[in-house]
Amino acid sequence: MMVIRRSKAVLLTILLLVCGVLGVTKAIHFFYQKAYPLGYQELVLSASEEQGLDPAFVFAVIRTESSFRPQAQSSVGARGLMQITEETFQWIQYRMQDESGTDYDDLFDAQINIRYGTFLLRTLLDEFGNETNALCAYHAGWGNAKKWIQEEAYAPDGQTITQIPFGDTSRYVAKVLDTKKIYEKLYDFQ
Repeated sequence: MMVIRRSKAVLLTILLLVCGVLGVTKAIHFFYQKAYPLGYQELVLSASEEQGLDPAFVFAVIRTESSFRPQAQSSVGARGLMQITEETFQWIQYRMQDESGTDYDDLFDAQINIRYGTFLLRTLLDEFGNETNALCAYHAGWGNAKKWIQEEAYAPDGQTITQIPFGDTSRYVAKVLDTKKIYEKLYDFQ
């Protein structure tokens, strides 16, 4: 009789521990989903598909750049969700051959910002070959990324920047790539 009670108590304890672990796991997952949201999900997924981009990459850039705040503006004037400067906006508009009348003030519109930002990411990926290089160009400028690829100290293989000379760009690239990994773990974009 004592053995049966002890067995039931052990089973009950194990069951409570399993339920507790599952509850904690769900709570952690819930926390991460709140910290890493799918803001503007339909727009991001549509633009990502149109540009052939990994949505986790686009969500990571937006979270890092603006924390999903469409009215965000940096000290250098970068605007919107994907923080596009006026000079970059004009360059993208030229490359897109966009004659729609969209102007720089329209970058506070989420749909326009995501459209321009994903076009820029696609263009940089095509130009620079990988996410690290594209992010260097996105953050530090096309010219800097081109220069770094040509210098052995920064890109020993002449193709991938492994040593980013600007500390803020190095931290930015690491943050976006780490954030992308979290998005990939939290969500199924397939």
